[in-house]
Amino acid sequence: MKNGTVSRRCACRNPETGKPYGAKCPKSSSSRHGIWYTIQELVPRQDNSRRRFRRGGFTTAADAKEELAKVIALMAIPEKDDPAGQLAISDLLEACAAAKEPLPDYEETLRRFKTGQTLNSKITVGEWLDRWLAGRKRLRVTGYKRYECDVRVHLKPHLGDLRLDKLRVHHVDTMFDSINEANILIQEQNAQRRAVQAELKSVPNRGTESRARRKWLRAQLDQMPPFRRITGLNTQPHIKATGRAALNVAIAQQVLSPFNPFEHVELLPGTKPKALIWTDERIARWRETGRKPSPVMVWTPEQTAVFLNFVSEDRLYMFWRIVAFRGTRRGETCGARWEDLSASQRSLAIATQLVQDGWEVLEGAPKTDSGIRLLALDNETFDGLQAHKLRQERERAEWGDAWQDTGRIFTQEDGSLLHPGKVSDLFERLVEAAGLPPIRLHDLRHVAATLMLAAGVDIKVVSDTLGHSDTRITRDIYQSVLDDLARDAAEKVAQLVPHARPQLSAVPDDSEVKTRTIPQMRPPARPTDDPSKKKSA
Repeated sequence: MKNGTVSRRCACRNPETGKPYGAKCPKSSSSRHGIWYTIQELVPRQDNSRRRFRRGGFTTAADAKEELAKVIALMAIPEKDDPAGQLAISDLLEACAAAKEPLPDYEETLRRFKTGQTLNSKITVGEWLDRWLAGRKRLRVTGYKRYECDVRVHLKPHLGDLRLDKLRVHHVDTMFDSINEANILIQEQNAQRRAVQAELKSVPNRGTESRARRKWLRAQLDQMPPFRRITGLNTQPHIKATGRAALNVAIAQQVLSPFNPFEHVELLPGTKPKALIWTDERIARWRETGRKPSPVMVWTPEQTAVFLNFVSEDRLYMFWRIVAFRGTRRGETCGARWEDLSASQRSLAIATQLVQDGWEVLEGAPKTDSGIRLLALDNETFDGLQAHKLRQERERAEWGDAWQDTGRIFTQEDGSLLHPGKVSDLFERLVEAAGLPPIRLHDLRHVAATLMLAAGVDIKVVSDTLGHSDTRITRDIYQSVLDDLARDAAEKVAQLVPHARPQLSAVPDDSEVKTRTIPQMRPPARPTDDPSKKKSA
């Protein structure tokens, strides 16, 4: 195909005839007079109709020739014996001219052509994130929800309108800067709302002036934004990881050049909460202030014994014992099945779990591949599970046809699944009733790690028992626990050396646990002798 041409036209008209001068314009001798055009013949359309790439508006011939050279270079990408490729390039140039858009980048077009991608792809970041999310639905519910939240709340609002191939590191940096600026605003608004609420609480409800003041404060609260959570420094790496994962798929599918902007973004360092042991000093401080020293708190072996003794008559005693001794996750314990219990090996296989989607309970695989594991059971725990099974058989006989056979080790009294959220609520009430410092149910899993570390179990065995993929995860979480254990070991070493010690005054022992009523989950309605009522139950 012949190379194109450049031409010049002007809008000057003959004042006598009113007709354009055209090439006979008196000013045509000036190279800067008129507008220069580029014209290049393209491959005919599929219906063999003729078409051309035509673009004007250039002030000099050099500019027009430069544009024409770019067009010729793009048309030279396909081989001469590749009519389909030549047609695709011509379609690209025709669409570019019709939309009055700049010519596509040569290197990017060459890469797309060689990898068989759509040449005229202008997919945005938001469109790609939607396509990527659609392929993530096979993940477990909680993992997909996290990805979906990151995309919906952060990635699409900040980056969604950008073209995917135009996304750069500074765009991602700007997104995180905006998130941090929004955090400052949210914290200020939350503080203002708390101040108004505190004043409203302090104003008495009696007296004309007080009631007017309270009315005004309520009006102020109505106009303020509700309390909101900030996107903290520990959450931002999750957002970065989601964006990086989405773009890695685009790179693998050759939709994007092999450069991932998320890989090169540096975030402010976050602070992961460390597990701390409830020492006497920390308990005293908690009783004074009502604040826990760390979001992750761990009982001592003595405190764990107090709790297990307190719940020894609870129908879910073995549930609490397995979490405290073997460190199973809440969903893994709720999902444990009788078929996973091996009498010959005295072990429990962790192969499934119950997870929450909102308030709905779903069955899924363990959190990670390393979460699928085999737990050895001590003799007392195994025997306790056998006694638990006998109790469950009695409950099955009592409920009769109303019994729900779920095959789970731990169930409601009618055999239905345990709701993980209700189990957590029950645990918190039991801890309070036992008079112990507060921990979460998930922290009872940390207690198991502490017990194993205190017993001298190798860190690799602890990591495998907890279902961690790497011992570094275990060390990162329990480094503070290991430090406390190291200090305890130092004390034991000091006790081995006889030496004179000052006489210490006796401290009254107030650790006696008083007898209290054990809280229970609300049981399902028991069946009655009336067959119709039994069916409704």
